[in-house]
Amino acid sequence: MRITRRDFLNGVALTIAAGMTPLQQITNASDYIQAMVLDEEYYPPKLTGLRGSHDGSFESAHKLGRAGASFAMPEEIEEEYDLVIVGAGISGLTAAHLYVARFGADKKILILDNHDDFGGHAKRNEFSTDESILMSYGGSESLQSPRSVYSQEAIEFIHKLGIDLTRLENHFDVGFYPKRGFSKAVFFDQKHFGVNKIVSGDPGQGVADDVPKNQKNGLTYHEFIGDFPMSDHDKAQLIQLHKEEIDYLSDLTIEEKEAYLVSHSYSQFLRDKVKLSEKGVLFFQQSTHDFMAVGIDAISCSDARACALPGFEKMGIDPLDEEVQAAIDDLYIHHFPDGNATIARLIVRQLIPPVAKGNTMEDVVMAKFDYSKLDSPRSNVRIRLNSTVINAVNVENGTKTDVVYLRDGKTHKVRAKAAIMACYNMMIPYLVPTMPEEQKVALRHNVKAPLVYTKVALSNWLCFQEAGTSNIYCPSAPYSTVKLNYPVSMGGYEHAKSDLDPIVVHMIYVPTMPDSGLPATKQAAMGRSQLLGMTFDDHEKIIRQQLQDMFGEYGFLQEDIIGITVNRWSHGYAYYPNSLFDDEKYFERVMAVAKKPFGNIYIANSDSEWGAYAHAAIDAAYRAVGELQG
Repeated sequence: MRITRRDFLNGVALTIAAGMTPLQQITNASDYIQAMVLDEEYYPPKLTGLRGSHDGSFESAHKLGRAGASFAMPEEIEEEYDLVIVGAGISGLTAAHLYVARFGADKKILILDNHDDFGGHAKRNEFSTDESILMSYGGSESLQSPRSVYSQEAIEFIHKLGIDLTRLENHFDVGFYPKRGFSKAVFFDQKHFGVNKIVSGDPGQGVADDVPKNQKNGLTYHEFIGDFPMSDHDKAQLIQLHKEEIDYLSDLTIEEKEAYLVSHSYSQFLRDKVKLSEKGVLFFQQSTHDFMAVGIDAISCSDARACALPGFEKMGIDPLDEEVQAAIDDLYIHHFPDGNATIARLIVRQLIPPVAKGNTMEDVVMAKFDYSKLDSPRSNVRIRLNSTVINAVNVENGTKTDVVYLRDGKTHKVRAKAAIMACYNMMIPYLVPTMPEEQKVALRHNVKAPLVYTKVALSNWLCFQEAGTSNIYCPSAPYSTVKLNYPVSMGGYEHAKSDLDPIVVHMIYVPTMPDSGLPATKQAAMGRSQLLGMTFDDHEKIIRQQLQDMFGEYGFLQEDIIGITVNRWSHGYAYYPNSLFDDEKYFERVMAVAKKPFGNIYIANSDSEWGAYAHAAIDAAYRAVGELQG
């Protein structure tokens, strides 16, 4: 998949400013454009800079939402298929796999995606060093509690892909960081706490924890919290809270307690019931960013409890349900070197065998993928990237579906016996304008939370060794989580062995409006706008400054950074009904209406299951293909 220099200069690369010489245009182009112009191999995982929802992937879709905006719809049908799938994420790819299995390998399928790579949020990031390749995940991270919460269909599907959970667990070296004396830590920034300070020794068990309880190298809470840069009074309150010595709702009945937990935010609870100072509340503010992509001011106490936050043990209420408890108890170790991008790669390799050699979950890790084979006329399954769908409509008395997409500045129309929308729920009303208004309203309820997964490649990690930690929570710095890459070696890929080896640092940033009083959906919309207004330079300045503030005293140098990839997900986590703002019964109806088939148009995405998980995406694909059969 290449573009010639002549094509480039004739205007295919529309994002490059006019008035430059050809050499200036190439020099100022994105890595993606440069690779094509210079006739290099098309391989998106190696690109750095601003990725995720990269420039060029969302502008046409945003135009659909503007009043009066429209595209010229083509009359000619260019191709015909049995099935067109909108979205090449895990759900869309799974749907294609299931369709082939149920209807036959001779069926023709076209998968359209607006990004320059397949996988949706399951993106692969690579950094090249003189010695090797560093690999990490640009989005969807790991399989969450697959032995506890996966449906039978999801388990069967990952087995069909060749994923063996026991082997996958064995590839994760759970003792790698504990054997070095590392523990979880907290970073207090000077702006909010008067000093830049890392305090290691956190003894707590968090949600989705990858370190066994007996290997945490944690201190006692008196020792750990005693080193916080806070007043003695604040520290005493935090120690008491973490040791779970008090029923903070002792004046309420069990029924009243349960009602309180779903109707009050965790920040309200900390202020009103625990009586923490503002500094004490601030300590917890970003503790839910990683898991829920919103702060403690916009989640209920019930959700805070599910995030393993303290204050609820002495209340005498019912234990957490099994699935929620599993997320706390199960080790978070079902992880490939590139996260769930391996799942996408395994599916694609089975759908389009010429794209890569091999047949195991191990050999796919280092397998070289030939992107030129993704959209080959010789294949019954074709994946067409950089193609933004702008319209889908049932035609011929509801027996066919026409899908229009935009690629290289031109609109194209294809026809299929059916279409599966495996894209964002809130985009579907714009793509399918003839859909009933009730369903459009339901689909728009899924306002996805924005978040950023930044990857920083370091030439060494001596500063982490000196600080005695691999995983740091930051209550008030821009990035709420800073941690070293998971210690996974498999299929010829080797994780760092020494602190002198290059490694990838994972950082999480969620744009929120803390204590604004705004519901989660409003914060998400405002955060998305903020995120789209930030350039890579904006992100890089923040990243470099925070790392310097955190590790400057431990020997970190700016020259240690050998690469930065900012995975911007302006539409990140799928929305989950929030008891602070949503009526449960109403939302049950909304969820049911949103995923209903509309003629020959079916819906499969993690949004339709209202969960930002790989197994939710797989379950949605099973449902949609099952409905299609019916």
